[in-house]
Formats: sequence, C-alpha cells, structure tokens
Amino acid sequence: METVGHTKHGADRRMRDVSFKVTTKRTAIARAELRISPATLVIIRKGRVPKGDPLTASKVVAVMAAKKTAEWIPFCHNIPIEFVEVSFDLQPDRIVVDVAVTSIAKTGVEMEALTAASAAVLNLYDMLKMLDEDMEILTVRLLEKRGGKSDVSELPAWTARVLVVSDRVAAGIAADKSGDVLIEGMVRLGASEAKKEIVSDDENEIQVIARRWCDEGIDLILITGGTGVGPHDVTPEALAPIIERELPGISETFRRYGQERMRTALLSRCVAGVTGNSLIIALPGSPAACEDALHALFPGVLHAKAMLMGNSH
Repeated sequence: METVGHTKHGADRRMRDVSFKVTTKRTAIARAELRISPATLVIIRKGRVPKGDPLTASKVVAVMAAKKTAEWIPFCHNIPIEFVEVSFDLQPDRIVVDVAVTSIAKTGVEMEALTAASAAVLNLYDMLKMLDEDMEILTVRLLEKRGGKSDVSELPAWTARVLVVSDRVAAGIAADKSGDVLIEGMVRLGASEAKKEIVSDDENEIQVIARRWCDEGIDLILITGGTGVGPHDVTPEALAPIIERELPGISETFRRYGQERMRTALLSRCVAGVTGNSLIIALPGSPAACEDALHALFPGVLHAKAMLMGNSH
C-alpha cells in the first residue's frame, strides 16, 4: 500500500511561484447548470419562493465567492478582483448561470469564475430545495479564459541571433552563461533558428555583426553585455548609429520589471529598436538579467514581427 504524506507526493504540495510573471488583464467565464422542475420555475418567475428572490441572492453569493476563492482553494493566489458579472438563463428545465471575472494580475481567474458559478448554483439549490427535491447540479465548466501568454498568437517561422559582448568570454577567461540562457529561451519560444556569437567590448566589432545580421533579415537580435556604466560598457553607443527607430517601451518595461526585484536594475542602459525588419534588444550581461528579460518581454515583443510584416494590431 502506498503511503501519502511527507513523501515525494507531499513535495509537490505548494503554491506555484508566479513572482516572475508580468501583470496583465485576465478574464474568465464559467458556467454552472441546475436542473429544476417546470413547476419550480413558475414559482421563481412569480416571485413566490419562501426564502426570497433566489436569483438576486445567488448573484451576491457569486460575487462574494469570487473574492473569497483564495481562502477556500488553498493553492490559489490572492489576486485583486476588478469585476464580476453574473447572468441567469431560465430555461424550461434548468437554470444556467454564467459568471465572468476580470482581474489585473500575474495569474488567471479561472478558479475564481468556477468558484463563483459553483457557489451561485449551490445557493440556488439551498433556496429552492423545499420546493423541488429532484433538483440536480448538472455541470460546472470553464467556457473561456484570456490574458497572459494564451493571448499571443503563433507566429510564422522566425529567426534569432544572440551576441555575447564580453572581453573575458571572448578571451576564453570566462565561460558564457548569459548567451546560453537566451538561446535556450529562443528555442523554447519557437524560434526556427537560433545561433550565437561572441565578441569583445569593442564598438566596431558589435556594429559589424549587428549590421550583418540586420542585412541578413534576422527577425530578432539579442545582445547581452556592455549595457552598464563601466568604462568598457559600449553596447548602447555601438547600436546608436544602427537602430533606425527606437522602442523605448521595451527598455522601460525591462527596467521596471528588474527594479521590482533588484534595486541596481535602474543602472541598466538597455536599449531596443528596429532596423529594417530586425528587432534589436540590448540586455545586461548577467544570466539572471537575461532570465528576467525572457519573463518580462516575451512573448509580447515577438508581435513586432507581425507589425513589421504590415499586419495590424
């Protein structure tokens, strides 16, 4: 017999870490159905339920349940509930309850919508059970969810290049970790081709490779290293004559994300822009900063490819 307790099963009993995620608008719609008799439906329509109006009461219950979900479902995150909408469809043999929940958060609101819909039909059951002993809760299911990565459409094949800027790595004194982080991230995000090169902290070397990749039509060019305030940090200066149109929103988003986690992130001189059909983003040289960039900027920035191809938002 298998014992469940402080074993490998118990090790997984923890709330999921969403601290690396970015805040986006999240919505979810759930539906619950309660089967009732036609006679009970007539009583509801005539307003003769002894306990009062079950629809109004159940609407209030649904809103309260959405707000209390994290207290009832232990691994749910306590997120702000911005909006709850409850609607009832009185059909000949059932009541259909739809609940829509909206939040600006790092994680979705599926459980909040499902909990609210469940609570609504439970309250209906409670208020109507004296009238209908054959009632049955038929189903509770998720109809729709939006927000986060699920909103990003799949792109046609796209290519990526990573340029590691470091005197020490170029000289073979230190091993590259940041470039590998970005390459792995690009592959994970679906790049059809992802390669890297390494150069020293030299403006001319950076420019030569960046221009070559732009001329080759590489979709995404990531540069890691040389964006600090040290005497050898020249990546922004190297890119200044190459970038045709700056995208300050990318660098602002990255710095804001980083500063929420480490105060020194405000010293980053991350830059981003477009040259031809290539998106260029220069990032700090630490592996942790590159991980932050993958979480903060992707997959949203990949939408630039569709825009550069002439597609609309």
